[in-house]
Amino acid sequence: MLARSAPTAVRASGDARDMLDSAVTTCVACGRTEARELFDVREFSIVQCACGLSRTQLPPGFDPASIYTEAYYQGGHVDGYADYSGSADELRAEFRHVVAALAKHVAGGKLVEVGCAYGYFLDVARDTFDVCGVEISDHARTMCQERGLDVVREATPEFLASHGPFDAAVMLDVLEHMQAPGEALADLHGAMRPGAQLMITTGDFGSLLSRAMGKRWRLMTPPQHLWFFSRATLTALLERQGFRVHSFAHPWKRVPLNLVTYQITRYLGNRSPFRKLSIPGAIPLNLFDAMRVIAERI
Repeated sequence: MLARSAPTAVRASGDARDMLDSAVTTCVACGRTEARELFDVREFSIVQCACGLSRTQLPPGFDPASIYTEAYYQGGHVDGYADYSGSADELRAEFRHVVAALAKHVAGGKLVEVGCAYGYFLDVARDTFDVCGVEISDHARTMCQERGLDVVREATPEFLASHGPFDAAVMLDVLEHMQAPGEALADLHGAMRPGAQLMITTGDFGSLLSRAMGKRWRLMTPPQHLWFFSRATLTALLERQGFRVHSFAHPWKRVPLNLVTYQITRYLGNRSPFRKLSIPGAIPLNLFDAMRVIAERI
């Protein structure tokens, strides 16, 4: 419900794009090369490795980054936000709880957020950390920079070297958007101190709701979402990249009401009279199909 941003953080290499375009690929979680077709969603095929990690198979030349325009954040995308900027107060309130959860494991220092959208998490986190961010969306990055946040388009080696080593890294509802999540985590690992903390939130494809809903699961939204992790497959991916998972939860979230009503309209064929209705405030929500993982950089 709080899907954040774009496939960012790593340099978008040709190999990374080919990994998603190809029908045969190496699984980023287990290294297998075989995958079976799970089902089709819209015009996209969802395939699954034997380990359980599922992904969107993209057509050659498709650029997922093209999705994340101003329209994605401001009511012009069926799987996006109703009014991201109008929900700033509600989002910052939610992110205070996220910072508090992270602060239980790391007291302060340098923090990088990958896929920081409009930077509302960074607004809150900079009371505790020395922050910077990465955001591929030109529109969202401009919104960050207008408030004085240090946000760049790509986490290049030069950026990571000049801003790190990091004591904490955060990826909030962004890993599933990335073309090459393994490369992103490898880059972060190299830029973090031993013992540094990595927080990731993403959908839980192993949850009861996901298994019950199948292709109609609320987070089954290709080509916005490219990967569908379970607790086991995300843990395997992190371990392959040098992280040790030590905390797992299905946290409650304060979700903006206008986002709730906006995304419900997807199940109503986008004809609901509530689609363009701006409702202030937020509600606590937990469908137990979104997970928060905290891992230590080994």
